[in-house]
Order: sequence, then structure tokens, then C-alpha cells
Amino acid sequence: MEHVAAATPAWAVLAYLVAGVLFILSLRGLSSPETSQQGNRYGMIGMTIAVATTLVLHGVGLPLIVAAIAIGGTIGWFIAQKIQMTAMPELVAGFHSLVGMAAVLVGCAAFLNPGEFGITDANGILAVSRVEMGLGVAIGALTFSGSVIAFLKLSGRMSGAPILLPARHLINLGVIGGILVLTVVFAFDAGAAQGDGTLLWIILGLSFLIGVTLIIPIGGADMPVVISMLNSYSGWAAAAMGFTLGNTAMIITGALVGSSGAILSYIMCKAMNRSFISVIAGGFGADAGGGGPAGSAEAKPYKAGSAEDAAFIMKNAETVIIVPGYGMAVSQAQHALREMGDLLKEAGVSVKYAIHPVAGRMPGHMNVLLAEANVPYDEVFELEDINSEFAQADVALVIGANDVTNPLAKTDKTSPIYGMPVLDVEKAKTVLFMKRSMGGVGYAGVDNPVFYMENTMMLLADAKKMVETIVKNLGD
Repeated sequence: MEHVAAATPAWAVLAYLVAGVLFILSLRGLSSPETSQQGNRYGMIGMTIAVATTLVLHGVGLPLIVAAIAIGGTIGWFIAQKIQMTAMPELVAGFHSLVGMAAVLVGCAAFLNPGEFGITDANGILAVSRVEMGLGVAIGALTFSGSVIAFLKLSGRMSGAPILLPARHLINLGVIGGILVLTVVFAFDAGAAQGDGTLLWIILGLSFLIGVTLIIPIGGADMPVVISMLNSYSGWAAAAMGFTLGNTAMIITGALVGSSGAILSYIMCKAMNRSFISVIAGGFGADAGGGGPAGSAEAKPYKAGSAEDAAFIMKNAETVIIVPGYGMAVSQAQHALREMGDLLKEAGVSVKYAIHPVAGRMPGHMNVLLAEANVPYDEVFELEDINSEFAQADVALVIGANDVTNPLAKTDKTSPIYGMPVLDVEKAKTVLFMKRSMGGVGYAGVDNPVFYMENTMMLLADAKKMVETIVKNLGD
């Protein structure tokens, strides 16, 4: 197989350019719920063009490639049919791990068979190709192991609480520094040029290790940023392998995914008042006393209510702001919630939805769920656009969103969520707070004082069943 970069036909260059433009249009479309479907179409068309072009350029082994695509496509279709929306965050993390492992396998294959990739000269494997291989394998391995840890945390197979290693920052900096130094040595080592893989395997092992040590200290409300970070890493891994393969489409696609993921991570960190550098270092916002899902709320007096009470209060309100959280995702209450909103609007009540940037377990989690239930886009508002309206709202209805509505983030410097902007639901005249019981706390492991305020009524039940009962009472 020739190195594609050496003699890519003009038609293929043009095809890759068209695919790149479609990928850019796809990202633009995905930036808004109204245009997201069109953005997905652009992305699928672009990927079809890129894959078809690559297959035509490298017809060797075409039946095997087609068989692999068929197998992978079948598995993907089956997963898409079976997966629940509540499992989407861990599914995304799992897919990121596959991208990382693909980069590792491509890098290893290129090193073991450099002649097939056209990356050799009289002295052996090209130095620049060894740099590409080293970086691609390192980023890919980091992405794989980090995504596996994220998957385990998000799926509940590992504690979501921060796991803090002694001197973790020194360990992480030392390992990252070692990877970079070894990559430079690998690029100039005569033995590596002739096929000695010792340095590459050490780089690979250290990279698998750093993926684990970077992600295990991160937990709680910070996991959506982790998903965004890993998305960025997977893109850069693909871009690095694109250089090794001489594939323009992979370079463009990887760079787009990597840069957009990095920008999204930065935007989310800014929204959470976190440091982007500390995200990269790992374990931001975590301390030895940080909470986690295993935490429990302190027993305090609170006011409990029923679905009938909630229906009466909201039906007689002028403005209701609904704040969805992970509790809505777990119970799959979004469809019943939209029906409730429709009934309230028919009764003359103004209904809006307030979305926190890290509500749920991945970026845009709540937006996806509301869009699935056909909630009108013009009723959905981000934190900065609606936070000032809670003080004038008659009712704030919170559905399983503990951490993003916790006022301790504004006052308690010892809290693991301190400094994170939150939705000011406590300022509404009445707060209706849905959660399964008073025995648990949010993902960050912090109790919420809103539960015990005079203007709060706790609605303790499965969110879907509670909303369905409210809908029934609104219809009576």
C-alpha cells in the first residue's frame, strides 16, 4: 500500500475536501437543537464520502473491509435499538474508548509493518512517522483507559466519588513528562528506526496508566466535563493516526473533533467556574473529604406534599420554571413532563425549562431528553439566560437536580461544588422538589439546604409516576 500523502489523486483530494466541509457544517448544525438533525445528516454524508474515497484508493482487502463495516454497523444498530437514554453517558464514554483503542492498533500496525504504510526510507522508519506514532499511540491509550474508567463510574460499576492517590499531581506530571521525553527519544533512536519497539511499548504502558490516574480522582458533578475532555482526546488521537496513514479525511475529522471537544470543555469549565488547566491535570474540585453517590442526607425537618398539592399550586400559578436533572433521566419522565407542560399552558400558565450546563452525566444530556419528548425549543433556556427569572417565578419545579440547584456552591468554601454557578431555584415563591427519598444526596455527595426551606415542598416518589399523577390531577 502506498503512503497516500505521496500521490493522492486530485479527485480524492477534492472528495476529502467536500467531506471536510460537510463535517464543519455538521458541527455548525449540532450547535443548536433546531438544526441538529440537519447537522447529523451532513456528518453522515461526509463520512460516507470519506469512507468510500478511502476504500476506492486502497482496494486491497476490500471484501474484508466491507465485512468489518457490516459487522460493526450491525453491532452499532443493535446497541442503538437497545440502549436506554439513561445509559447514554456511559455509552458515549464506551465509544470514546473504542476510538482510542483504534488509534493504538493503527499505530502498532504501522510500526510493525512500516513498508505497508509507506513510512520508510533507507534508514528505516521515518523519524517524523515515529513522532506521529508515539503521539498517536499515547493519546489513544490515554483515551482508552480514561474512557473505561469514565464508563465504570457512570454506569455505577465503580464509585463515582473521587479516588485520590497520594501526590497524584506529581505522579501525573511525572508520567506525562516521561511520555514526552520517551517520544522524543523514540523519534531519534536508530534501533527504533530498525524496528526495535521497546520504547514504543513503554510509551504505550505509561499512557494506559496516565488515563487511569487522570480520571479516577474526578467525580461528582464534574463528570460531564470528563466526557467532553475524552471526546477531545479521541479526536487528537485520530488526527495523529491520520498523519501516519497519510489520510487527509482522518486529519480533518480528528482535528475538528479534538478542537471542538477542547472548546466545549473550556466553555463548560467556565460555566462551572473551574480551571481548564486543573481539568487536564485531573482531580479538580476534589479533596479527601469530597462526597460521592454513597453519601447520605442529614435528618432535618422538611415539608412533604402530594401530586394533588403540586397540581393545585402550579395550575394557579402564572409562571412555572421546570429544572430537569438526572432524576428525570433515570425515571424517563420527559414525555410525561412535556404533557404536564402542555396542560399548564392550556390553563394559561407560562412554562419554561431551565438547563444547567452540567445537569445529567454528559454535555447536553437534558437538552437531548427534552428534544426527544418534543419540548418546544423556545421554552428551553440556559442558566445564564433564565437565572434572573427565578425571583419573579411563582413555582420552580425541580426534578432530581440536586447539585446544580444547591446554594452551598455560593457560600460553603469547603463544599466540593463551591464556586460552581447554580440555578437560583430557592428564590421562587414556591419550590416543588421531586426526588425518590430524603435518604440520598446528589452525585457530588452534598446535601441541599433547599430541601428544608419554608418555601419548599418535597415530592418524594419516582419522578415519572409523580409527574403522571400530576398530569391526571391537572386533567380533572
